[in-house]
Amino acid sequence: AGVAGVGRLVDGSTALTHEVARRAADAITKLAFENDAVKAMIRAADGVATLRLLLEKRDTKVQRAAAGALITLDEHERLVGEIQRATAGIRADPSDDTLRDTLKQAVRTLAELAKECTHNNNLSTSDLDMVDTVVRAGAVEAIVPLLSLSVEIGEEECNASIGDIEKEACYAIGLLASKDTNQNRISEAGALPGLVALLKRYPPQLSGPIPPSVARRAADAVTNLAHENNTIKNLVRTEGGIPPLVALLETRDAKVQRAAASALRTLAFKNDENKNQIVECGALPMLIFMVRSEDQAIHYEAVGVIGNLVHSSTHIKRRVLDEGALQPVIGLLSSECPESQREAALLLGQFATTEPEYKVKIVQRGAVQPLIQMLNNSDSQLREMAAFALGRLAQNSDNQVGICHADGLRPLLNLLDSDAGNLQHNAAFALYGLADNEDNVPDIIREGTVQRLKDGELIVQASKDCVQKTLKRLEDKMQGRVLQYLIYLMRTSERVSAQRIAVALAHLCLPEDQRAIFMDQGGLDILLDMIAPKPNLYVLKSSLPQNQKDAAWALFILSVKLGSLSEPSEDAPLPPTPEAYLEEHFNNPELSDITFIVNQQEFYAHQIAFAHASDVFHDMLEICKVSEPGERVTVEISDMDFEVFDALMRFVYTGEMTPSPVLAHHLLHVADKYELNGLKLRCEAMLSRDLKTRAKDFAPEEMITLYHLSEKHGASTLANTCAMHALEHRISIIESIGVSRYSDLIISMVPQIRERLHSMLYRLGNS
Repeated sequence: AGVAGVGRLVDGSTALTHEVARRAADAITKLAFENDAVKAMIRAADGVATLRLLLEKRDTKVQRAAAGALITLDEHERLVGEIQRATAGIRADPSDDTLRDTLKQAVRTLAELAKECTHNNNLSTSDLDMVDTVVRAGAVEAIVPLLSLSVEIGEEECNASIGDIEKEACYAIGLLASKDTNQNRISEAGALPGLVALLKRYPPQLSGPIPPSVARRAADAVTNLAHENNTIKNLVRTEGGIPPLVALLETRDAKVQRAAASALRTLAFKNDENKNQIVECGALPMLIFMVRSEDQAIHYEAVGVIGNLVHSSTHIKRRVLDEGALQPVIGLLSSECPESQREAALLLGQFATTEPEYKVKIVQRGAVQPLIQMLNNSDSQLREMAAFALGRLAQNSDNQVGICHADGLRPLLNLLDSDAGNLQHNAAFALYGLADNEDNVPDIIREGTVQRLKDGELIVQASKDCVQKTLKRLEDKMQGRVLQYLIYLMRTSERVSAQRIAVALAHLCLPEDQRAIFMDQGGLDILLDMIAPKPNLYVLKSSLPQNQKDAAWALFILSVKLGSLSEPSEDAPLPPTPEAYLEEHFNNPELSDITFIVNQQEFYAHQIAFAHASDVFHDMLEICKVSEPGERVTVEISDMDFEVFDALMRFVYTGEMTPSPVLAHHLLHVADKYELNGLKLRCEAMLSRDLKTRAKDFAPEEMITLYHLSEKHGASTLANTCAMHALEHRISIIESIGVSRYSDLIISMVPQIRERLHSMLYRLGNS
């Protein structure tokens, strides 16, 4: 029933018919798997012939399903036997047309079964690869002798049918060689002498009944056999296969020409001996003619051959250029074939490293504009090769300006956002070249390049190193007329350009130029306006977070250069007392003349220790005094815990602080309330040091609390430290509290940032 169903579907052409035919063939495969009785029934029902008809369908899925069923029916083994018997018969009687037709059809069918595809069978624990299955049946040993069949029977007996057999044999060998594991087996069976002989027997000028497709299939077989197999590449050369392939470049048959070029391309890849022989055989002129062809397939193969020939071969590169390849290759940049464009861009990048003058020639002949257009292409490989070529061209000072002037800067910057490491690196290298010319620097800065380079998430270390070298190159040019022009642009350009320049100068300028740029010329105000725009400025809401992020980092870098992150002084003045050290009297009832009661705990003190305390502190003592006149002075404290009071007294008596940031929080409040300025400075120093030491591990919410504490108590040193911390660790803080809250926070810190940096810039000027 299954075979009959398949038979009824053979002549169908609709998608539904094809799908049903595929499923029917799959069903036959499962039914016949390891079941000889079912196999016999299918053969008896003419199932093999029916399935072979399905191999001729144009639907690949149907073909593969039919091939899987035929292999399950052991048809590949039968075909191998049939080929061997027919070959022997033709050797005995070369004139037997029936045997010739049988042999041709058997080889063709076996080739169809050998197409690269994995045949999954649910009844099996492993996947059966069709190519391997056919090879294990002895297909190689059966087919390779057919390559020399015409020699064995005598060329006088050859006609079109023998040519067809040879063509099908080449086709089958090419398919079997598509798996690298089979290449050596085919070579050891003697395929190469037969293939080379076929290439030699069918020169381009041949006329008559022998089809040129034999040469095409032979060239295709050589291509697959030699693919990434250097041993076979060498054997092709020693067997004399390169000269006939070069000769086939001159054929008028486009398919043969493409096949010959493809074989030469494979043979030339990373094989210097083959490269030299291809050139010496005179291939270059014809290859360059083919590059000019309007046939996309032809010029793609031709430029591919040239690319492999010149790779790592300076002498061949010069010869190719001397033969006039430059302009045709540049012309391919505008081809409608992306593969040809890619190969042309790669080749131009290689040409640019030959001699210095070729960098200029390539640009003069119109390569830059199409290369820049390729940078915007959706094909990542096209973008990669275009960036590669531009990077090599950008090693010339005039080309550097030309590429920038042709709007190549922005698309190169955009490539840094790619997730492909090679693409990023080619773009980074090109940008490094552009930064070498000081005429490009203003455009590079105005494009926001510094921010993009610093923010880029690069994949490979080489790209990171290249970016750092680019930034150093830009930094070295921040002087003289370049700097003067940037300052002029910062003052006169529209807002976005002025902001980009101010950010870049914060990163790149020399210390001696900071005051002129950021105080005298208003650079600091530009950066602060990026964080907290003035009400009369229209700023896109979507751009504010990025502006704040760029400005925050720039302000932090500027503060580092100015030294604003130096540790707050811990040498705050001790509270003046009659004696320098009172530690032995700390909480000692002996000679004590005042008792503090804090949360029902007593603390024995001496009024002389508070002789120079603030009036506010003395007023507190009078208000909280609970003793009667003439009695021992007793003061009741209710606004702090005993631990905090104990730390306060320790500082009063010894000038030392308990090393506890938690206590410092409370003591800062007490010190501000009672105007104990020495204690306040020490608290600020301790809290600032803790914030700086813990750095990015300091919880953002805790930092915000600390900042509000500093604002509440007028602790300017601590407020400045919090502001600098928010600038430095902007990314981790944003990740924790979100863009909106960070925006509000950093805006609230602008007064502290402004005051701090103005003060540092002013002192820098005076020094």
